[in-house]
Amino acid sequence: MKIFRSIKKQQQYSFKEKCKGRVIGFVPTMGFLHKGHLSLIDKAKELSNRVIVSIFVNPLQFAPNEDYREYPRDEKRDLKLLEEKGVDTVLIPELNEMYPNGFETYVEVSKLSKDYCGRSRPLFFRGVATIVLKLFNTVQPDLAVFGEKDYQQYIIIKRMSRDLNLPIFVIPSPIVREEDGLAMSSRNLYLTPSERKEAPVLYESMRRVKELASKGERNVKNLKKEMVKFIESKKYPRIDYIEFVDPENLKRAKILQGPTRILLAVWIGKARLIDNMEV
Repeated sequence: MKIFRSIKKQQQYSFKEKCKGRVIGFVPTMGFLHKGHLSLIDKAKELSNRVIVSIFVNPLQFAPNEDYREYPRDEKRDLKLLEEKGVDTVLIPELNEMYPNGFETYVEVSKLSKDYCGRSRPLFFRGVATIVLKLFNTVQPDLAVFGEKDYQQYIIIKRMSRDLNLPIFVIPSPIVREEDGLAMSSRNLYLTPSERKEAPVLYESMRRVKELASKGERNVKNLKKEMVKFIESKKYPRIDYIEFVDPENLKRAKILQGPTRILLAVWIGKARLIDNMEV
């Protein structure tokens, strides 16, 4: 397994591999890997000849009051997991190379970034789109795999790639969950034992609504009321938002007609957890 900390060396490697006709699959991460990340790598391995994973905690995704410095990191453990997975190359770029002095160029997918997670984290998706485009330019992949847990992010990257004519297939991969339904996330580490017991409430609330919808309830207002009631019956959760949206353009739905996806974000202690489900 090769490890590159230089953007130029990664670009040279990717160029040589593409000249040999290799299909490059890419999985961007912020490290502290779990089974969810590893499932993205499995997907990339299915679809490509060479798999490249990046590890970079992107400061542009964090507001001044957020957890950039506290975000969990364990490079040694991550590299061991990636080698066991048979990853070909790991890109761990230096911060001052990714964002040199005087950096002032940003990417923004305007409408899709404004709502939902973009409301409470107004700089987040600009930071995501900027770093992903920079990583795409560095790795030069044929395809990139993104987890559906960050569903709004997946749709934004897909739209950015389309709008900027990037020759990259943006591939979704299903959410990986703990046995009790909690979506795997590096931020689950922030939960205390008692908070962790209540964290599956996100998943359980969506399952309840899906069951109601299968029995004929189509009114989104009624379904949201049920979710709010169930989540607020617990001690720790504080709801950021619950929305029912079109899975392609993220426009709000008032009535269930055709494909619809529930998006929600809930604070449990200091952990802001997100999840989603097709209903």
